[in-house]
Amino acid sequence: MASAAITLAAEAPKLSSANTGFMLICSALVLLMTPGLAFFYGGMVRVKSTLNMLMMSFISIGIVTILWVLYGFSLAFGSSNGFIGYNSDWLGLSNVGLTELWDGYTIPIFVFMVFQMMFAVITPALISGAIADRVKFSAWALFVALWLTVVYVPVAHWVWGADGWAYKLGVIDFAGGTAVHINAGAGALGVILVIGKRVGFKRDPMRPHSLPLVMLGAGLLWFGWFGFNAGSWLGNDDGVGALMFVNTQVATAAAMLAWLAYEKIRHGAFTTLGAASGAVAGLVAITPSGGAVSPMGAIAVGAIAGVGCAAAVGLKYKFGFDDSLDVVGVHMVGGILGSLLIGLFASGKGQSDVKGLFYGGGMHQFWIQCAGVFAVLFYSLIVSAILAFLLDKTIGMRVTEDEEVSGIDQAEHAETAYDFSGAGGGLSGGTLTSATETKKVDA
Repeated sequence: MASAAITLAAEAPKLSSANTGFMLICSALVLLMTPGLAFFYGGMVRVKSTLNMLMMSFISIGIVTILWVLYGFSLAFGSSNGFIGYNSDWLGLSNVGLTELWDGYTIPIFVFMVFQMMFAVITPALISGAIADRVKFSAWALFVALWLTVVYVPVAHWVWGADGWAYKLGVIDFAGGTAVHINAGAGALGVILVIGKRVGFKRDPMRPHSLPLVMLGAGLLWFGWFGFNAGSWLGNDDGVGALMFVNTQVATAAAMLAWLAYEKIRHGAFTTLGAASGAVAGLVAITPSGGAVSPMGAIAVGAIAGVGCAAAVGLKYKFGFDDSLDVVGVHMVGGILGSLLIGLFASGKGQSDVKGLFYGGGMHQFWIQCAGVFAVLFYSLIVSAILAFLLDKTIGMRVTEDEEVSGIDQAEHAETAYDFSGAGGGLSGGTLTSATETKKVDA
């Protein structure tokens, strides 16, 4: 008995400073994605909505951080049943030891908690792009708090909780195809069906005001996504995280090229916005699948997502829903494609021995993926629409039509993104004032 006890003690995981440090870096990278998203969305709207778009992402950082500590982490990752978790020790992180390890891993609970916090932060922020230009900031802040509680937390438990029903069923979601992207995309669709279209939708030009800002945001998202994806294996001991890192890069490149090729064939030009959107589509699609497919499979996933999402973004004009910045077309559709393609391209040589159809595994995993995808899609769509409806009927979700037309930045934040009156040179008393002279005057 004594020797058996010694053997068990030797096999118990020990805190790894390497994995802990790696995961803290990954957590910081995932946090960077939310400001990156703010820039990405901020450049895509018109000038008069820029600050509001930035703030809709930034407020998510504040609200979700506090709620995740108070109860979100406990309900998402505690053990209770297949639909929601609970752990009283994790409420307010009241009884978590400094070196207490996440079960089965070599990193502290605190590290896992903060890594998952960053996922929870960016997911509702993704929804904001669909409702640009027209939602009260106070209503949005309350929506974030409610949506995190009744949509994100339960879905995260289903997919990643040890006793979550989707996890136990065998749904593969490496880093958030269902819990993050389908969840946010379907939630966005539910909200916009309730609150309606922007003033001038399909009539007025609503072009991005700053494509350089869009590209900056896309670059930050791409960079941070390596932490988002590779970090989701929670360590670096067996090469699966490295596979995910490689597949993240490969799929993103393939999707960007595929989107641009589709644009050129369909519309006759390679656009900057298309390159940025294609990259994000690839990142979304490889998020659930990157640990299960080979690099060649990642090329296929990325290419399919690039073309599929590029085609999907135009559906809003066909069906008449105003998805301002293509959250449904990129995140919901990309998440669906990435999740379902696991059932076709899983190689059995990555995170598990599960094989897809093209590797001799039949359709079994595909149907399992369907169960997870459509359960999350319909739950998020319906509950998000109900939340938006209740908020709209109580405090009101939308700004007035006059405020929307004149600019939501000024109406909601009493600021503007750019001070054009002070930009460059200008005439002062009949004399052209140069930048150098302006500096002298300021001094």
